[in-house]
Amino acid sequence: MNKHQSRLLFWSLEILLIVLIIWGCTQIDFIFRPIGTFFSTLFAPVLIAGFFFYALNPLVNLLVKIHYKRIHINRGWAAFITLLLLLGLVGIALYTFIPKIAYQIEQLALNMPTYLQDMQHYFNHLTDNDNASKIAHSIDLETYFNNIQASLTVMLRKVMLSMTKSLGTMVGMVTSVTVTVITVPFILFYMLKDGPKLLPAIQKYLPEKTAVRAGELLGRMSQTIARYISGQVIECLFVGTFSAIGYSLVGIKYALLVGVVAGLTNIIPYVGVYIGLVPALMLAMPLGVSGMVWVIVVCVIVNQVDGNLIYPNVIGKTLDIHPLTIIILLLVAGNIAGLLGVVLAVPFYAVVKTIVQYFYSIYRLQ
Repeated sequence: MNKHQSRLLFWSLEILLIVLIIWGCTQIDFIFRPIGTFFSTLFAPVLIAGFFFYALNPLVNLLVKIHYKRIHINRGWAAFITLLLLLGLVGIALYTFIPKIAYQIEQLALNMPTYLQDMQHYFNHLTDNDNASKIAHSIDLETYFNNIQASLTVMLRKVMLSMTKSLGTMVGMVTSVTVTVITVPFILFYMLKDGPKLLPAIQKYLPEKTAVRAGELLGRMSQTIARYISGQVIECLFVGTFSAIGYSLVGIKYALLVGVVAGLTNIIPYVGVYIGLVPALMLAMPLGVSGMVWVIVVCVIVNQVDGNLIYPNVIGKTLDIHPLTIIILLLVAGNIAGLLGVVLAVPFYAVVKTIVQYFYSIYRLQ
């Protein structure tokens, strides 16, 4: 009993001490504010560079393994070649796809009132019979469409007014984006070049037994993140490309834009498929029921191939997260951190799960 009481007293004092330290730090926040500014400035460039690091690191490792007679590519040159290939792909995308996507966005914004009127006529056509007509009049679809059109107009006016009023904010945002675009390639190059040196550098400052465990843990975490990011890149490219091709074959306007939306929303597990389907269905309404059915068929085929072929072979059971857990993660992370939280929730949970499983396995062994 004395031993139990002493342990209880010890942990109570530990918790009290931690609370006092946290409270003291809040009272001297002026000391930590520059540190917070430092990390918030580096967050976006390091996050983007880290994403490309895990996506491109397999290519660097492949180039390092190439041997032809006496020709051997060291890791620095492999990182430089990979970075040049990435910049070349980005340049090709900016030259070919981005202008087309921008043009389609402009045309869609100009034709949005026409599409809203077509949707209204489509719903009116569906409500020709008496029962449906009563439901339609009770819902008052015309009022809803007029409200949508008025809301879009008001939104555009607010955006234009905010752009003219907050010129300083826009200049700051442009400066921040420019600095990020310039710094990301340099950070990415040194990540690709010196990435394998990070783990030995950490292990050098740890005891031998702890260093081995830290190496195993960091290796598992890195493998989890790498498989998730590389798998998501392949999945998004597959879904976006074949969705655009399928929508163009069934006669949907702005198929390239809708395919890009489908590929980007595929980052969100389970829910992203339906989010990407909504704009395609809206653009298919002028084609009638057959057009909407064909859009659903294209979406189902692409996602079935992705779910049964691409996802199991690329990501596999690396994450092994229950669908209900993913939905709860998306809801909570979306409320806490918005879109960024939705994108980062699943890989963050996967890393935490890897850490917990590793320490639990060590506990079981001991």
